[in-house]
Parts: sequence; structure tokens; C-alpha cells
Amino acid sequence: MIPANFNYHKANTLKEAIALSQELGEEAKYMSGGHSLLPMMKLRFATPEHIIDISKINGLSYIKEEGDLLKIGALTTQSELEHNDLLKKSYPIFGDAVWLTADPSVRNCGTIGGNIAHGDAANDQPALMLALRATIIAEGVDGNKSISIDDFFHGFYMTALEPGDILTEIQIPKTKKNSGGAYHKVERKVGDYATAGVAVNIELDDDGVCQEIGIGLTNVSAVPMRLERGEEILRGKKITDELIDQVGVIASEDCEPESDLRGSEAYKRSIVNTITKRMLNKALERARK
Repeated sequence: MIPANFNYHKANTLKEAIALSQELGEEAKYMSGGHSLLPMMKLRFATPEHIIDISKINGLSYIKEEGDLLKIGALTTQSELEHNDLLKKSYPIFGDAVWLTADPSVRNCGTIGGNIAHGDAANDQPALMLALRATIIAEGVDGNKSISIDDFFHGFYMTALEPGDILTEIQIPKTKKNSGGAYHKVERKVGDYATAGVAVNIELDDDGVCQEIGIGLTNVSAVPMRLERGEEILRGKKITDELIDQVGVIASEDCEPESDLRGSEAYKRSIVNTITKRMLNKALERARK
């Protein structure tokens, strides 16, 4: 449980961090809160020769609505997400997720950008980003880039970020009237990675017809997974109990869990079915308030 030796570098600006990454090459890794990278280093799953600490770069910690977007700085901590009044009022799905993320000591340091950039399907925030149809903003050698969340996760711990890129901001469509989101995961113990989790975000029109729907699944595939077939069934329709039951079955069929210490494949598929239905109902309840 002791990391291999590494060299520590502290960057005070984005420009400095990117320059260090270019200078040090592929053996360098960025670290913000450290709660995704350090556990892997302790288990020797990751052995970077250089750590570039970006946690003190100014201007990357904020939560604000601007125009038609909710913008969250990448260095915003999980605790800041948990206690922010704007998110509590208009985006309660964040509170659902953060409350189930690790423990307060981790949430005080762990950042939303690090959680997403790590590319781990077991992390909670990626499923939220899928449900909320987020756009990822990154800064790199070639300047600023914008990446749709559906193009962001490429494989096991693999993302669209190029070497040297730093995730700087998450942009989410501003919540609208008659919209609501919800997230839940089943875990073996408090603070554990999910056995399975589901994030749902729904937008209704004034007649109760589903205009937009996002469903993201946690830790039941190699990458954070969008439930596309379930979304297609609900979009453009009034959501009934029968449709919700149908989407629950689809979720259990389309997810790709593996048997492990957290449960068998069949158990995980059953959980996904149940949580999907519950989160659809919870998101609908919030959208109709």
C-alpha cells in the first residue's frame, strides 16, 4: 500500500502545468484532489515517475449559471457540490450523488474534474454527466477544446483527453421548467464504489410529454454507459408505469456487468432494473413539482 517513488511538481498556472507535462513526457500525471490517482499508485496499478499537482491553480473552482449553461470549474470539490445553494435548489441530482461518494474527508479534497478525467466507470460523476448531457472543456498544448460527454469515455481508464490536456470546466444545459434528475447507487458499505448505480434526468413539456431524457449507468460496463435504448423509448411520450417497467428491463439487458466481490452478474442486472425504475419515478416527481 506504498506508492513507488515519484518526483513531485507543483504548478501554479495552467500554462505552467501544461509546459511541465510537455517537458516530463508520458511518465507524468496530473493530480488535483488525488483520491482517484493515489489509491491506484498505492496498489501499484499506476506508477508515474512524475506527479504534477494542479490543485492550487486559481480560477478553476466555481459553480455558476451563465447564459443557457451551468458551469462548474474542474477543481470544485465534492463538498462544494454538496453544499452549494444553486445546486440544492435547481440540480438536486448532484446532492444525491455526492452524499453517496466516499466520506467527508474524501469529499473535502476530491474534485469533480479529477473524478471525471480519471475515466473510471465505478466513479459516480460520469453517470451524472451522461444523464445531464454535459460538455467537457479542456486546455492543452493546442489550446482550448470542447468535448461532448458521449465522445469523452473511450475505454477502461481511457478518455478523449490528449497527453498534456487538463480538464478545466464542465458545462451542462441549464435546468428548465418541468425538469428533474435523480441518482442512486447500491453499495456494499457506506462510501464504497457502486455495485451498480443509475442517474436519470428528465425534461417534460407542459402536457407531461418527455421532451428530453438522459440515463447514465455506473459500474456495470467497462466505460460509463448511456442507456440509449431506454431513452429512445421514453422520448416524445408521456411516461407511464408500463414504460418505466419496460425501461427497467432494458437496463438489465443492455448493461454489461461482471461477477466480482460485489455480486454476481445476475444480481447486478437485477439491481440495475430496480434502481432504473426508482430513479425514473424520482426524477419524474421532481420534474412535476
